[in-house]
Amino acid sequence: MSREKPIIEWQDLGAVRYADAWSLQERLRGQRLAGEIRDRLLLLEHLPVITQGKRGISSDVLTPEDELAKEGIDLFVTNRGGRATYHGPGQVVGYFIFDLGSIGLGVKEFVRAIEGMLMDALAGFGIEAARDKDHPGLWVGCDKIAAIGLHISHNVTQHGFALNASCDLAPYRHIVACGISDRGVTTMERVLGRPQHIGQIKRAIVRAAAGAFGCEMVEISGG
Repeated sequence: MSREKPIIEWQDLGAVRYADAWSLQERLRGQRLAGEIRDRLLLLEHLPVITQGKRGISSDVLTPEDELAKEGIDLFVTNRGGRATYHGPGQVVGYFIFDLGSIGLGVKEFVRAIEGMLMDALAGFGIEAARDKDHPGLWVGCDKIAAIGLHISHNVTQHGFALNASCDLAPYRHIVACGISDRGVTTMERVLGRPQHIGQIKRAIVRAAAGAFGCEMVEISGG
């Protein structure tokens, strides 16, 4: 008999303010720890926000908070790994509320699985993205197209990835992205020379996740 694949639930949350998404993650993480929900992948776009990870330093944010606010950009210090990054419309963000024990992966294996998932999804659009041994995430040449930052406690994950689809890159001037000063950032739109459909990208990520985690992906609605 073939072994039944584990189920991972996923939700498309649309556009969400960062504070609201973090609050949702905290609630879902508590439910996952208690065994009340299955592993869950949240897909969304954020309203403009700069976030600092646990390794972040103040000099990574180049613009004062009050000036960012004038441009409609929020600023948050979070509990994820990594340093400063930007989220905004046209960028696909994925948050994992996973029990690593349920998918049989360690932390390093989980990061590689996320990278592999995104590489597969991008390949479907004709983009060859690559890993970098010194920096988590994915690159096209010397430009970063996807960032990864996680928080893991009691084997349950939070946060995840940000994939630049058709987002405005101008706000990146406010930060040293991921603390890397000698490389750039790019988008799928810039690489391919045409706008990208966020819904199609999310579906491609869901399909790639099924392979990366050896699971069945089930869409759900609600909180």
